[in-house]
Parts: sequence; structure tokens; C-alpha cells
Amino acid sequence: MSRTIVIDPVTRIEGHAKISIFLDDAGAVEDARFHVVEYRGFEKFCEGRPFTEMAGITARICGICPVSHLLAAAKTGDKILAVKIPQAADKLRRLMNLGQIIQSHALSFFHLSSPDFLLGWESDVAKRNVFGLMETNPDLARGGIRLRQFGQTVIEKLGARKIHAAWTVPGGVRSPLSEEGRDWICSRLPESFTTIETALSLFKQLLDDALKTEVKVFGDFPSLFMSLIGKDGLWEHYDGQIRFIDSEGNIVADGLSEDDYQDFIGESVEKWSYLKFPYYKPLGYPDGIYRVGPLARVNICQGFGTPKADEELQEFRDRAGGVATSSFFYHYARLLEILACLERIEGLMEDPELMSSRVRATGGVNELNAVGVSEAPRGTLFHHYQVDENGLLEKVNLIVATGNNNLAMNKTVTQIAKHYIHGAEIPEAMLNRVEHGIRCFDPCLSCSTHGAGQMPLHLQAIAPDGTVVNEVWRH
Repeated sequence: MSRTIVIDPVTRIEGHAKISIFLDDAGAVEDARFHVVEYRGFEKFCEGRPFTEMAGITARICGICPVSHLLAAAKTGDKILAVKIPQAADKLRRLMNLGQIIQSHALSFFHLSSPDFLLGWESDVAKRNVFGLMETNPDLARGGIRLRQFGQTVIEKLGARKIHAAWTVPGGVRSPLSEEGRDWICSRLPESFTTIETALSLFKQLLDDALKTEVKVFGDFPSLFMSLIGKDGLWEHYDGQIRFIDSEGNIVADGLSEDDYQDFIGESVEKWSYLKFPYYKPLGYPDGIYRVGPLARVNICQGFGTPKADEELQEFRDRAGGVATSSFFYHYARLLEILACLERIEGLMEDPELMSSRVRATGGVNELNAVGVSEAPRGTLFHHYQVDENGLLEKVNLIVATGNNNLAMNKTVTQIAKHYIHGAEIPEAMLNRVEHGIRCFDPCLSCSTHGAGQMPLHLQAIAPDGTVVNEVWRH
């Protein structure tokens, strides 16, 4: 008799989800599904609103990565106005996004994921969290908290708020960086560099010893990778063109424009999840599986263009043997990106244009259809708006990073489940490993589903006849 295991809710992620694991008659895992079980409907209820409000509205999809939606919405608004934003505004937007990537990656690595591999997969679940980490490694935990604080404060120094800053607008930004803000950022950079260098050293030691199995089992499979890429193939987080590569590093498609995203990205749906399943259209569904986010960006770029991060990037590629195909390496890639962001912020602090008062261009409704794209911490983010002559939204489509990774997340939890689950028994440590397959991607489910309440995890074991033979809840 076949059975199904369901993990509901998945913990230490942002949003509501569950995992179902389907067993055959012999108790072996046949398949696993990652279900997003919350629905929010942002695409629909934005209709009828002025496009100028979209930065403020869509930022409230999520409290973890509001800057990502601020930027994508503002860039889409730039196109509707048909304006070129001032150079200072471009640099200021980039600075805010660098702060956003730092704070989000620090949250993912230090708070949500590292307790698993620093405290142990089998450690006491009540202590397997950032508070337990503070007890066993207070210096690292404190450094991670302050690193996230640094990124959040960069955002605050620009937009006057750490969350939902109504600062990025169509045509540019509302205000420049103050001298006081610049001085604060410069004063905190040395400490931030020390923290990320310590974390990198520690994680590489773990990769050499305790985490070899995780690298092989936690989502190691061939797929495409997609991200923005900058001039000369440099790492890009705000602008540029779209590139796809395969798991051998071959360029599959290059120089793509977000305006044409519907030509190369399809969106499928499944009845068991509210999260859409984007795929690379030329390969069809589900063969067109691709990954986005830090792992994709690090695999695709020729380099970061900053000395410390480029040195670490070479070691990353040596360890991976070329393109990193293990989803567990998302953690490694996040640390590299934090280092690169710090170096880029350090370089920007020397630019007097950040204090320029020319930060906004104005215009009317000149385009009725526009697409904006930016790299969120979790990956490539698309905003597509259609407006009427008065600038009121008639149609909205959002393709968020977590959606882009949906096929890959499902494949990752299936691979982990097949390795660790044998029969309907669900030891807590096994449950945690399956959950961690999702944490590798650091999904933001609130963004992706367009609920209220706490984030639960529900795991069910399901037999071939649909009977639930075992289930576990975590609240």
C-alpha cells in the first residue's frame, strides 16, 4: 500500500507551506511536492489603482524584501513615463538594493539556516534557532545580527524607514543620501567585512568536513540558471540584460530583454499549489526548469568586479568544479554576495553624486504597457503593468523569484526525501533535513502567492490509495 508523508507547515521560511511525500508499496519515496497554501491576490486587487502607487502597494507584499518590489515597480513606472532617471537616482537605487541584499542574506544565513548545520541536524529543536546559536557561538550570532542591522540601516538612511520606505518612485527617488548617512555607513563597514569574512571561513571549513553529504544530496541536479548580467559579464543586481546558462556553463540565451519575457518564460499552474510554475519556454514544461537567485547570479557572472569577492568566487568555482549545481551552495553564494555588496557600497561612498539634489525626472503617461525587472535577494523579479490613458492599472502580472525557483524547490525536496526517508516513520531530524531543502532557496511565499497568521509546517505520508498513514505538524 502506498503512503504519503506531509510536512505542514514548513518552518523558518517566510510564508505558509507544506510538503507531501508520496511512498510506494515498499515504503520508498516516489515523489515529493512543495505546496504553497496561502493566497493573497496582489495582482488582482492592484487593478484600478494609479501606477504611481505601485511601489508603495507592492512593497507591502513582504516585510523582508520590500525594496525589491519598490525597485521593480519604480522601474516599470519609469517606462510608463518614458523618462531616463538622473544618474544620481540610479546610483542611490543601487545603494538601497545593496543594503537590501545584505540584510536579507544575513537573515537567511545566520538566523534561518545556520542553526541546522552549526548546532546539528539532530540537536534539540527548541534550541535549533538563532537563540540557541547565541548560546553556543555568541560572537558569530551577534555579528550576524549586526550585519543584518547594517543592511537595514542603509535602507533607513536613504528612505527614512527600514521597512516599506516610500522613497523609490517612478522617475527616480525622493531624496539623496545625507552626509550623516554616508558617515554612518563608512563607520560600520570594517565591522561588517570582519563578520562576513569570519562566516565564509567557518562555512568553508564545514564544507570540507561535516557537510559533504548535504552538498551531494540537497538538490544537486542539472538545470538552467537565469539572472541579470552586467557589462562585460559582471555580476548585476539592478539593471542589465537577462542570460540563461546550463549546468555545464554554456550560454543558452543571452541579451534578453525583460520586455520580451513572455517569449522565453511560460507560467504553468498545478491544482495542489497557489504558487505558479514558471519555466523556460523553448524547453517546455516541466523540462524548462531553471534556478534564480544568488546561486544563479554567481554561476552566470564572469566576476563581481571587486577584489575580495572575485578571489572568493574563484575558490567557490574550484570547490564546485565549475558551475555549482547543488542547491546547498545557495548558502555559500549568499556569503559571496554579501562580501561583494559591502565592497560595492565601499566604492559608492566615495561618489559625491550620491548627495546630488537632482534625483527625479518627471513626465506623463507616455506608454500603456511596461515591464520592469530587478534582482531581488532571492532572484529575478518581474513587474508587468498595463495602464489606461489616465495611468490606471488594467492588468498586473508579477513573476517573483520564489516562483522562478518553484520547479527546482520541488525537485530538491524530492531528492532529499528519497535519500533520507524509508517508510512512514518521520524522525524529527529527517523532517528538518527535508525542510532545509526549502530553506536553501530562502523562499518568500508572501511575495510568491500574490494569509494571515503564523507560519506552520505540515508533513504527511500518503499511501498509493490516498490514505494518510502518518502526519506531523510544527507550529
